[in-house]
Parts: sequence; C-alpha cells; structure tokens
Amino acid sequence: MTSNSWISWLGVGLIALALIGAPPTPMVHAVEDAHKVSVVSFGLFGDQGVFRSEATGAAQVVAGRFGRGPINVKYNSKKGGGATIQGLAMALQAAANGMDTENDVLFVILTSHGSRDGLAVKAGRLAQLLTPLNLADMLALTGVRHKVLVISACYSGIFIPRLANPNVLVITAADADHPSFGCQDKAKWTYFGDAFFNVALRRASSLNGAFVVARALVQKRELHFEPSNPQMAGGANVRPLLMRILERSAAAAEHRGRARPECCSRPAPNDCDDFDLDQKPRI
Repeated sequence: MTSNSWISWLGVGLIALALIGAPPTPMVHAVEDAHKVSVVSFGLFGDQGVFRSEATGAAQVVAGRFGRGPINVKYNSKKGGGATIQGLAMALQAAANGMDTENDVLFVILTSHGSRDGLAVKAGRLAQLLTPLNLADMLALTGVRHKVLVISACYSGIFIPRLANPNVLVITAADADHPSFGCQDKAKWTYFGDAFFNVALRRASSLNGAFVVARALVQKRELHFEPSNPQMAGGANVRPLLMRILERSAAAAEHRGRARPECCSRPAPNDCDDFDLDQKPRI
C-alpha cells in the first residue's frame, strides 16, 4: 500500500473515532425549536374602526412575543371585507396547511360585537352570526392539535363550554352573561383588548400572567359598570408549549443584543389615562 493510501485510511479512522466519541444530538431540543405560532386575527364588525385596529394590533403583539410567526389579519368595513364566516374558515385552513399540526400552535383572535347567541359579522350589507358550534367545527377541520382562541366581545364566555379543552385555551373578554366595554369608533382598542394585548401581554412572561394582569386592569376600569368578568379556560396541554416558545423567543431576542423582545422595548400606556365614565357597553 502506498504512503498516500495509508494517509487516507488514517484520516477515515480518525473521523470515525471522532463520530463515535461525539455526544448524540439532543432531539428534544430540535423538536422544541421547530415550534411556531401562526396567528389568524379577524375584526368581524365593519361598521366601527376599533375592531380593525384591535385585530391588527393584537396580531402584531402576539407575533412579536411568540417569535414572529405567520400572520393573517382580515377586517371588515362599511363597504365590505373578507372577515366573514367563509373567510375565517378559509384562513384557518390556509394557516393549518403551513403548520406542523402536532407541534405548532394556531393562535386565533376574534374581535366584534357579541350576544348570547354568537359574534356579529358585518361586512358592508352582509350580516352574519358566528356561533360557538360554527367556530368549533372550523377549528376541528384544521387538524391542528394545539390552539389558542382569544375573543374580545360581549357575552363571549358562551364560547367556552363548546371550545375549551386540554388542547384548546380559550380567553374571553366577558363571561356568558355580561357585556364588555370600549368599542368607540375612534378608539384603537376595546377595554379588554387594551388590557390584555396592549399592556399585559407586552410585559408578561406567560399567557396566564398576562390574563391575570389584564383581568385586574379591566376590573379597575369597570368600577362604575357591572363587571364583564373576563374568562380563561382549558389549554392544559397548550400552556407549557407556549411557555417554551416564549422562552425561546426571548432567548433569541437576547442573542440578537436586546435585553427583551422588541415589542416590550417601549413602556406601555397608562391603562386608565383615557377612562370614560360615560362609556356604554359594546353590545
């Protein structure tokens, strides 16, 4: 055998020994790193601009805190729009088609007027009612295991019995028997949307923590009204997953040279600066 051949064989042997001695790749971390949050956010009631503003702002905050995953925002206006029942079903399915249905999280935000029957959908002359059964069927058809649903509307607690389970975390602006507040046409947020998305979620280290803070802020602003009583239910299997995603996102932000995520880099507004004692419920 020539000297060149000996050198080649020696090189192969050294590589083999290095591979044998190398520690195995941690597959658990590889799977966790693959988690992402896809956001679908709809402003369903087109006659008031606050629902457009809230749907857009909420999606940006969620995507910023959870790693800037894919976002699909739609809203209606007095002239029309694609935030209809059919549009929501299509958007949910489109999001699911781009997801790992076992490991990713589908984060759905709906903001509108509500009643004890469901959410109002108003796009130009089109008027629809999105019921808990409608929404449950849509979400089931996606095939996505882990889901978060935040509904900012009066009586939105009616969606909890049908939708909340260990794989679906449901957060609502009110319980099933009360209205919520803050839907003036020129407002950027409803009371709950401001408290949860714009203030609490920008600062909190968990979704649970954000809800606790938001609920307290809403109660503070509703001192002169019958309380809306925001609700959170289900999600036992989703909450730990969200924590890992949030921690990963924060670590990535710190690695890029920031002390915390960009969405938290500015102070949140004083939650009671624009309190209006004359404000009416947003039924």
